[in-house]
Amino acid sequence: MRIEAVFFDVGEVLVDETEVWGTWADWLGVPRLTLGAALGAAVERDLPLLEMFRMVRPDREPEDLLRERARDQPDHGFSVRDLYPDAGPCLNGLRRDGLRVGIAGNQPRRAEAVLRDSGLAHDWLVISEVLGIEKPDPAFFSHLCRISGLEPERIAYVGDRVDNDVIPAAHAGMVAVHLRRGPWGVIQGDRPEAARARLRISSLDELGPGLAGLTGA
Repeated sequence: MRIEAVFFDVGEVLVDETEVWGTWADWLGVPRLTLGAALGAAVERDLPLLEMFRMVRPDREPEDLLRERARDQPDHGFSVRDLYPDAGPCLNGLRRDGLRVGIAGNQPRRAEAVLRDSGLAHDWLVISEVLGIEKPDPAFFSHLCRISGLEPERIAYVGDRVDNDVIPAAHAGMVAVHLRRGPWGVIQGDRPEAARARLRISSLDELGPGLAGLTGA
């Protein structure tokens, strides 16, 4: 069946989070490499992400750190400068090919304005904190079908995480695409569950041709 719409996760799909985590390390007062190692350990062990903060700052409760930084630096997060170079060309190329494009990820409310101002071509923008539903909740993926007016098999969902993106998208009946980059994409990429993805890519430059190959276009 022909794919008519493609939805994209945000972190490590459209946005390079290297600087996001780097500024977290700076604010926490730990070396960036140390926080990166803690992030990798949390991903490998399937730990809640807040455990990463507990590893590097055992003297503080992670929830307190989140509240304190939100108070100190309310605008912290990614910016337009953090977009991956292949993000814009990919979305524009899909549009030229007649596909509709959505951006849908687990992000804080403040990410909505950044993405609206990013220049990325999109028909729909879904932010979990605004929606009130987070992946991997099936209701998140049902919402994408509802706003697009499409059956799930006509939708491709591109994500870096096997647990939050590939498995729930495939379970919803969508064409799951795994992008192997970023901590989750690399660490989870060799797990057996990654085979649930209909397409596995290492760059968004590979997406258009890959989707065309799936549909025989």
